[in-house]
Amino acid sequence: MPELPEVETTRRGIEPHILEREITRVVVREKKLRWPVPVTLSSLLTGQHVLSVKRRAKYLLIETGSGTLMIHLGMSGSLRIVAAGLRAEKHDHVDFEIQGGNVLRFRDPRKFGSILWIDKEIRQHPLLVNLGPEPLTEDFSSDYLYSLSRKRKVPIKSFIMDSHIVVGVGNIYANEALFLAGINPTRQAGTISKLKYQLLVVSIKEILARAIRVGGTTLRDFTGGNGEPGYFKQSLAVYGRGGEPCVTCKKILKEIRQGQRSTVYCTSCQR
Repeated sequence: MPELPEVETTRRGIEPHILEREITRVVVREKKLRWPVPVTLSSLLTGQHVLSVKRRAKYLLIETGSGTLMIHLGMSGSLRIVAAGLRAEKHDHVDFEIQGGNVLRFRDPRKFGSILWIDKEIRQHPLLVNLGPEPLTEDFSSDYLYSLSRKRKVPIKSFIMDSHIVVGVGNIYANEALFLAGINPTRQAGTISKLKYQLLVVSIKEILARAIRVGGTTLRDFTGGNGEPGYFKQSLAVYGRGGEPCVTCKKILKEIRQGQRSTVYCTSCQR
């Protein structure tokens, strides 16, 4: 599943090609995504100019004068800029034709993604209103995380992956950040010291920023907004490396399941 760095990479990739440009045509080939594509999407968007291209958690927000297009990439979705006239393939479900000849193409083999139209205050939308802070902002701090963790018995990995606590720390990056901070992912959130939370917040910010710089992590069929894959996977320290030597101490990494997700960690380096 595309995580925050992949979605941010997509946002940065498509923004220069659509910002302040007119949407001249919308072609919907498949209406049945996670939620039905609005039947009036073409009439709502045609002739509108793109005022901003933002991201909130894993949602891409394309703002126009009359409302906001809210897109989620789901499990396997992607948004790419392609040349006008390029033949659509089987899983290319929606095209947004842009002034100047480019097309913003939404592709989603599994159809778990979504395209919604919001004509009210976007921050109050039910999918966004209860989300935690963005991890790369000042709102996400060690004081904030430490205060919310007191008396919490949930494992720290599950705690930082809760979108009500902080958005965008998906499974890959939670594994990597906990390794960098030296924290065992099975520890209860409420037992971790404030000093360790300081290390963890710095680690989360560092891991996510590094992943964004190199274009996210390539998993299955994800590609960025310009069609190029991410390369952060080449520098993963623990995720996907269960049974291999730790990059620091060479002890064999342990792999377990937490909440139906793979967790890999070093029993020596992470306490």
